Amino acid sequence: MKLSTFTGNATAFDGGLIVVGRHQDGEPSATERALDAALGGALAAAAERLRFTGKARQKVALDTLGRLPAARVLLLGLGKANEGGPAELRDAGAAAVTEALAQRLERVGFAVPAPEAVLGLATGALLGAYRYDALKAPDPENPTAHVTRFDLLGAGDAASALRTAEGLALAVNLARTLTNEPPNVCTPQRLADAAADIAKAPNFSLTVFDEQALADKKMGGIVAVGQGSSRPPRLIHLTYAPPGADPKAAIALVGKGLTFDSGGLNVKTAKGMVEMYIDMGGAAAVLGAMRAVAELQPGLVVHGIVGAAENMPDGNSYRPSDVLTMYSGKTVEVLNTDAEGRLVLADCLTYAIELKPRGVVDLATLTGACMVALGPYYAGLFSDDDAFAEQVLGAGRAAAENLWRLPLDPKLAKTLESKRADITNLGGPYGGAITAAQFLQNFKGDTPWVHLDIAGAVLAEKDDGHIRAGGTGFGVLTLWALIEAAAA
Repeated sequence: MKLSTFTGNATAFDGGLIVVGRHQDGEPSATERALDAALGGALAAAAERLRFTGKARQKVALDTLGRLPAARVLLLGLGKANEGGPAELRDAGAAAVTEALAQRLERVGFAVPAPEAVLGLATGALLGAYRYDALKAPDPENPTAHVTRFDLLGAGDAASALRTAEGLALAVNLARTLTNEPPNVCTPQRLADAAADIAKAPNFSLTVFDEQALADKKMGGIVAVGQGSSRPPRLIHLTYAPPGADPKAAIALVGKGLTFDSGGLNVKTAKGMVEMYIDMGGAAAVLGAMRAVAELQPGLVVHGIVGAAENMPDGNSYRPSDVLTMYSGKTVEVLNTDAEGRLVLADCLTYAIELKPRGVVDLATLTGACMVALGPYYAGLFSDDDAFAEQVLGAGRAAAENLWRLPLDPKLAKTLESKRADITNLGGPYGGAITAAQFLQNFKGDTPWVHLDIAGAVLAEKDDGHIRAGGTGFGVLTLWALIEAAAA
């Protein structure tokens, strides 16, 4: 779908659908009044009949019956004027595209309520148009509808905002697609191939460690988790280094890439296993963020590191009671092979801090306990550095992605003590998200670090505004907001 601007009067827009918004309890804009006049008062009459107040996601839609060049008009509620943010604007852009798709109209024109709304509306339109149907056969009796163009009416010079919207939407949609792909398609090598595609952009380099290189580097966590699978593990390292950027100001992003998690020898139940193709959601977010970097080229060194593996039961699988020697040199007693993501991340964190970045953010679908605590719409944030934690929380607010800081409890950390090794990979029965974060804390050295447990937010059961059912791409927009702020 192409983004563009339309400089003429809204009543002259000759596309399929024209959209005008109204804030809750606000007065109709001049554009709404002009459209209503052209329709002989039909829009105002329908709004009154349907008790339209401008509440977010309310809508009134009418065919124009030839009274306007556009085939259909959509009056869309924008919510309270002082309370809406990026998410609400993205929802509005997505609602416009959803209406056009439902009516099989290929072109949309959205009357921009304010210049600063362009980025959110355009990003939402592209996110709302996303569908994952690559593995479905076409239905000749019901061919897929497409919106080919989304015009911003009255946007002025919006070229920069539209370019940013395209970059961000490409990034989020890449993360969504990687998450949605089944595990026989999205393998560790598939993640490496996705990184190779990103690395074609200017100022990028890529290093991929295969199973032999991982063994040679003594990355005992990644090797152990991946050794039960016929699809070998990978460590993927993308580096973006624009000319003149200070490598000491770099940010490192680390993603858990378990392309399928059976639980290993501590095998999951059938119900618990069915959605474990999404256990690479952290890796998807990191690769999505690096795609945004590739598209938008910020003035900051950024490292994207993914630990990719498949956790399977096999005669060669690692076992409960094994003691692993990690890349850092620490030893870990395995109490449960289903606590595998933290083992992969631990080696990746050690690798990341060797790069001496100013800060490291790791993202992982790490624990069901975090989802129990916060529900499916929030990610848990853990950090032992208040300043860096606030930077990431601020990025989440700017991106309108929900983050909630949870504690690192020294008393709970004691449940990770081992009699045979430096640490175990599983804490006690309580605070599972906290003890998982505290396990990772053992491998971050002195580098400022934030851990995001995105187990709940990475998957949506149904469409919700600009969020599509399936993989959400959660975390990409927060990471970009962090990068953008650091590069300013």
